[in-house]
Amino acid sequence: MSLKKFLLIVIVLAAVAAAVFWFEHHHNAADSKPKTPPAVPVKIAVATRSDVDLSLKQVGSVEAYSTVTVTSQVDGQIKSLAFVPGAHVRKGDLIAQIDPRPLQAQLDEARGTVARDQANLVKAKADSARYTAMLAKGFVSRADFDTFKANLGVAAATLQSDRAAQELAQTQLGFTRIYAPFDGVLGAPLVYPGAVVSANSTGIVVLNQIEPIWVAFALPQDSLPAVRQAQARGVVNVLAQMDGDKSKPISGTLEFVNNAVDTTTSTITLKARFDNTDDRLTPGQFVNVTLPTTRIANAISVPVVALQNSSTGAFVFVLKADGTIEQRPVTPGTATADRQVIDKGLAAGEQVVVDGQMQLVNGSHARVSAN
Repeated sequence: MSLKKFLLIVIVLAAVAAAVFWFEHHHNAADSKPKTPPAVPVKIAVATRSDVDLSLKQVGSVEAYSTVTVTSQVDGQIKSLAFVPGAHVRKGDLIAQIDPRPLQAQLDEARGTVARDQANLVKAKADSARYTAMLAKGFVSRADFDTFKANLGVAAATLQSDRAAQELAQTQLGFTRIYAPFDGVLGAPLVYPGAVVSANSTGIVVLNQIEPIWVAFALPQDSLPAVRQAQARGVVNVLAQMDGDKSKPISGTLEFVNNAVDTTTSTITLKARFDNTDDRLTPGQFVNVTLPTTRIANAISVPVVALQNSSTGAFVFVLKADGTIEQRPVTPGTATADRQVIDKGLAAGEQVVVDGQMQLVNGSHARVSAN
């Protein structure tokens, strides 16, 4: 190999080595630069300043606003049932039909008796008029005249009595058609067509009024002063929520506070009225009741889930304007169903993290998640 070729090879190898050295030097320098950690996805809520209502919580039971066992007002045999079990009915809807034939016969008999009495009364009036003229001419004695006059009174009284009997028979015939006394929901039939029922005794079906509806619950007697204070401020709203129901709680109003404390349990019974137009509440159901009693004016509050606890005390994660997280110590106040009052450490309008806290530390970068 000539010297010239040897030098050329050396120069090429030197250039390649220099290029490799330069690439590795700059690549390692880039890798040695600190990387910004990825932003943690979080959900936030804004701390608000407003009046906060404190509330009592209890388990309540749903009761029909009114309930009645529908019965017949006359003896007879069930001819037909005019309802579907579990159906909604309106006031005046037909529920059942009693066989009307026996009572129709009694009404026809009463009408015949009234017609006979009317004829007797016409005859008695004619006799009285005739004997009045004869008495004036001296053709009959005063005793005979008094007898015919008395017969007129008896005929009038008999007609009045039998007319009353006719009206009673007409009314009883009307009772063979049984109607709903109010809007409500019917249960299962207690008797079926062909059964003989006794007046005001044999139940036909149970009717529950559920629009509106009651929710009854008991509170410790120590809570009664707070309830009275809430009533003094005006209408007391009550919320009801079923277990597992993720929809909005149902709103009603407190309308009944019992007049005595139960001495065996030291509790007092209250009832709230709910319109229940969507039939979400059913008699016999258990619900969670929330009763606001006290109002804290001009308080700063955040959702309950924003408050965290550690060995050093309570804190919240505050999302700052530059996208970093500050672990802020706070002094918590009273909590409601879904809001936590913050006495110190937080200002209205600041953004606090309500979801994603497990991945955060002081100084973390965060981004607001849309989900």
